[in-house]
Amino acid sequence: MLIGAVADDITGATDLCLMLARSGLRTVQIMDVPPPGTALPDADAVVIALKSRTIPAAQAVALSVAAAQALLNAGARQILFKYCSTFDSTDAGNIGPVTAALMALIGTDLTIACPAFPANGRTVYLGHLFVGTQLLSDSPMKDHPLTPMRDANLVRVLARQTDLPIGLLATPVLRGGVAAIRAAFEAQRAAGRSIVITDAQTDADLLAIGAACADMPLVTGGSGIAMGLAQNFAASGSRPASLPATMAAPPGRAAILAGSCSTATLGQIAWARAAGLPVLTLDPLALADGRQTPEQIADWACLQTGPLPPLICASADAATLTRTQAELGRAESGAVVEQTLARTARLLQARGFTRLIIAGGETSGAVVAALGVRSLHIGPEIDPGVPWTHSIDGPPMALALKSGNFGAADFFVRAWTFLTTDTAS
Repeated sequence: MLIGAVADDITGATDLCLMLARSGLRTVQIMDVPPPGTALPDADAVVIALKSRTIPAAQAVALSVAAAQALLNAGARQILFKYCSTFDSTDAGNIGPVTAALMALIGTDLTIACPAFPANGRTVYLGHLFVGTQLLSDSPMKDHPLTPMRDANLVRVLARQTDLPIGLLATPVLRGGVAAIRAAFEAQRAAGRSIVITDAQTDADLLAIGAACADMPLVTGGSGIAMGLAQNFAASGSRPASLPATMAAPPGRAAILAGSCSTATLGQIAWARAAGLPVLTLDPLALADGRQTPEQIADWACLQTGPLPPLICASADAATLTRTQAELGRAESGAVVEQTLARTARLLQARGFTRLIIAGGETSGAVVAALGVRSLHIGPEIDPGVPWTHSIDGPPMALALKSGNFGAADFFVRAWTFLTTDTAS
């Protein structure tokens, strides 16, 4: 194993797998920490998907350390801790505490934090994270229901999460090339810094940073940094490979389950509705008191027999979300949606639905667990950061696990064009 990765949510893990596979590494995604003694897949890169982004920091640390230890035991040459390109976290964690724990596990005194993903508009300049042309603190992420991001200065954000000293690799030094970046890392180490926030505005920046991190035992960041890390192993037997243009999916019906309240997902729902997809909007208050049930929702989906897949969504604008959270509580309003969509997915699978798009990291984690899918192969890229996948074990399923913030406006309509029917199924 060349790269062993620990991802803090399932859609982020899939995004990372796509980047590694596109770079020519044989990549497999597995769900949760493998039981002790489990043989990990024979692959260049193995990504362990956790559901640790928003759980208490101590739990996130325990899961992440266990996952990293399993990867190290399997011979991983480099560990990558993957989190969201919008640095989703709170002052209590979890990026800082997990990074510190992994550094202690591996025995390293220096690592980087590189969330940039220019292909999706996430860039870092002078330590400040931008979403498109907006500072993170001005973007829709400021209203995220679980991890509202109201400070774009990542040095400050990370310093509130850990006692480890935080440094910065700024753009003027970055543009000096790989040798200059390595020298800057050594200077940061000499100054007593432990985690270096790295600027990056282009893919070329990520490739240079990745090359400079070739000997770094632990790297942290978004999926973009994987481009450069994968290139470091080009001499290890991996060959550049193109992703397939289409993927054979098991015969069966299709549906969309959306739990994300991100601006991107709300736009995709609006586009799908305008395109004629049948849409059922869930009410968390009705879910909580039993007026809407997974059985009723699955029955509705089965009755939609037209050519377009049904869309089941609990997505809401910021004002509606605030009112719901005020009545149910922030954690309960999210949990009731995840649990409902997970149970609905299981019912749909039993009724012949084999092709699902899931929108939202927390929702995707709950759905995949409910379906009993333990590992995934990576298929064609639908949009940057979002591929189709197919299950390796568990029920035969084609799954597109979409981060709420990712995908073009027509994603829910266009994604199906990448699938063909698996006649062998």
